[in-house]
Amino acid sequence: MTWLQFILEERAIWLAAWREHVLLVLVATALALAVGLPLGIAAAHLPRVRGVVFAVVNAVQTVPSLALFGLLLPLPWLGGIGARTAIVSLTLYALLPIVRNTATGILGIEPSVREAAAALGLTPWQRLRYVELPLATNVILAGVRVSVVLSVGTATIAAAIGAGGLGTLIFRGLRQNDNRLLVVGGALAALLALLVDVIFAAFERHAPGAAPRLVRVRRLAAAAGLVVLLLPVLWSYRVGAGPVMPTGRSVVIGSKDFTESVILAEVLAQALEARGVDVERRYELGGNLAHTSLLAGAVDVYPEYTGTAWTAILGQRPLTDPQRVYAEVRQMYAARFGLVVGPPLGFRNDFAILVRRQTAVDYGLRTISDAARAPLRWRAGFGQDFMSRADGYAGFCATYGFDFQSPREMDLALTYRALAAGELDIIAGNATDGLIAVLDLVALEDDRHYFPPYQAVYVVRQAVWSDVPLVAEVVPSLAGTISTMTMQRMNYAVDGEKRTPREVAAEFLGGLSRE
Repeated sequence: MTWLQFILEERAIWLAAWREHVLLVLVATALALAVGLPLGIAAAHLPRVRGVVFAVVNAVQTVPSLALFGLLLPLPWLGGIGARTAIVSLTLYALLPIVRNTATGILGIEPSVREAAAALGLTPWQRLRYVELPLATNVILAGVRVSVVLSVGTATIAAAIGAGGLGTLIFRGLRQNDNRLLVVGGALAALLALLVDVIFAAFERHAPGAAPRLVRVRRLAAAAGLVVLLLPVLWSYRVGAGPVMPTGRSVVIGSKDFTESVILAEVLAQALEARGVDVERRYELGGNLAHTSLLAGAVDVYPEYTGTAWTAILGQRPLTDPQRVYAEVRQMYAARFGLVVGPPLGFRNDFAILVRRQTAVDYGLRTISDAARAPLRWRAGFGQDFMSRADGYAGFCATYGFDFQSPREMDLALTYRALAAGELDIIAGNATDGLIAVLDLVALEDDRHYFPPYQAVYVVRQAVWSDVPLVAEVVPSLAGTISTMTMQRMNYAVDGEKRTPREVAAEFLGGLSRE
């Protein structure tokens, strides 16, 4: 498929992502202006307030976006998953340039100008309206311009909480090793930032004596930018890219931000829809947001793994008995969180220590112990999850005797790409990941049985389990239906064959119904 064919065939997806991104930035910018201008004015006129205001807006900028999402998620009115939390976060991040430039623009006005305005008998409000704000306009607009461009970039992270936008394309491209999605998502984000920069440049006041031709060119460029900015938004509705919101009592299904979790969520979503249940999809939630969303009531059910629940969420010491881990997780989830852990789906997605096939051949590697004994200075890279968990890096090194020199801690999807590119020699992936076959990697046997079992299950809020009887029927009906090989094939279909999770889930359920 050529690039042009890809762009045309996938236009519904990228048009929807563009529309979502534009709306997120526009709404957040409007709110930031409504809050930031008064704060900037107050900071300019009230020295005692100035330090507090600047300290607060500066502090907000230091909070990582995913951390801010996690803090906002359980809050009423402001939190939850989706666009609302993203807009609140973007608004907070957009405040600093607006507040600072508003205060700087007003404070930069010559004192003689203020004195002249006072001598004319203007009230403080009249001085602000007719003198200070007009003279500070260019400085304020420069702050808004910077704020909007920064928001375009920051909004890509909104995909981590199910808010959509161009970040969805970028995250999918990383997860599926699809450079087409990466390039399209990144190029559209860059184009959007360029457009808003051109548009805002046209609103800035021109210096006295500026060439009329230059002014006309800027205005024409701004008009063209607005057309390019808004046309995809309007066209996305025409091609039906907008999400279809369910009516009545819907079940909100979430997923984590990797291929397998999305597929499992889609399998359950289609199984419920086949029984007449309205479903709302909230996929690709980053970090631990899926579990947090479940506790906050923003999500009703999502796929989880017993090993993750046992060590990362419940904070228990790793165990190797699958039945015991499942039984303990089920009991503790019910007692501690009021959550129902469904029966195992039939496969385990344990941690897998991966190397390139050529490396395995050159050094005769079959087990992890073989790798530990190999005369190779391993360049290791691991996901943040693996580095921080009780069943992760520290215990792994102690069990097998590894002494990695400065291992890279990075995004899990990027570790696969780095390993395939020869930038790393060993990583910790997932046993059923489709990228193992796509990138021709080898999973080494855990011969000392260090890693705990990661049986796939659905976790459901007790209220939904009780109030929607079909959920309590469909979830158990999927128990034991997905083997390890089946899950590997479904992951490969998405990551390797570039099919959609919706298509793959539908094919699986179709085969299940024929059995």
